[in-house]
Amino acid sequence: MTDQQSATLHRMVLSDHVCPFGVRAKELLEANGFQVDDRHLTTREQVEDFKAEHGIRTTPLIFIGEERIGGCDDLERHLQG
Repeated sequence: MTDQQSATLHRMVLSDHVCPFGVRAKELLEANGFQVDDRHLTTREQVEDFKAEHGIRTTPLIFIGEERIGGCDDLERHLQG
C-alpha cells in the first residue's frame, strides 16, 4: 500500500470571513484521498503578504507535493486531468 498523497492548502480564514473557495478546495482534496496540510491565513495582513509573496491575486493556493497547482478552479482541472 502506498502512502497517501499530500497537499498543502493556504487559505483565508478570518474571524469575519472564511473563503468559500478554500473550503471547496479542502473538500475536493479530501474527497480525492489527499492528506491536507491546511494552512490558515488569519489576518488581512497575512493574506496580502502571502498574495504578494506568491504573485497571486486571490486565495487559496494549493500545492500537491512540490507542484504548485494554483487556486480552486485550477485544482478542479488538475483532478479531472
